Amino acid sequence: MNTIIEATALTKSFPITKREKELILKGIDFSVRPQEFVSIVGPSGSGKSTFLYCISGLEKPDSGTCVLCGKDLATASNRVRSNVRRKNASFIFQDYNLVDSMTALENVKLGLRFVGKKMSRKELDALFEKFGLAGRKNYYPAQLSGGQRQRVAIIRALAVKPQVLFADEPTGALDSASGALVIRELSELNRNGTTIVMVTHDLEIAASAERAIVLSDGKIVDDIASPTAENLFASFNHHRTTSPLAVTTPNN
Repeated sequence: MNTIIEATALTKSFPITKREKELILKGIDFSVRPQEFVSIVGPSGSGKSTFLYCISGLEKPDSGTCVLCGKDLATASNRVRSNVRRKNASFIFQDYNLVDSMTALENVKLGLRFVGKKMSRKELDALFEKFGLAGRKNYYPAQLSGGQRQRVAIIRALAVKPQVLFADEPTGALDSASGALVIRELSELNRNGTTIVMVTHDLEIAASAERAIVLSDGKIVDDIASPTAENLFASFNHHRTTSPLAVTTPNN
């Protein structure tokens, strides 16, 4: 398989009135090789999260194809899309998506059970220790800060060791030290064979990937190999539209 993710002429719209729709994704062509680490950046409202949701099978596109691990999610039933995600992928959600009635540890174990995998208590303890949550394993989400909930969501995604990891602003709620730790862990996961597609507004974080895609107004306007914060920022300026930049620049 030359590609593990491939989208062709992908479109997606959302209703704004009973008769009108807003076109968010405008015919995107995109592919990812196995074991590649790709970041997606773009101004606020450019369609980054919508695009990530479509290529991961969480949203169904209006038209085009969207193949993940050999299955076209654009034409697949909800059940097939769910099975493809369960067997092959994991997702770090921007809003954490934790179960409020379960502790941090129980949320991670639930993620493992969902994909039919197991991890020893020693391994789980080591993950919580690594992310500074050793004393918070038995806390409920409401008892945790936003940054702590984000780290629990990241532990849950990493624990299953997925073939493909989709991450929507994985460092958005974290301080710089925690964010750097997350990127190191994602990079290690990638070196061990996991394909990663990550949405971020932080250009320094985006530059940790081996390739970066720049979205603007629902289209891919740049595809940069070996990105740096500086060349990403230059791309933003070159492709600037009326949308605000809304990114963390190299000088922030």
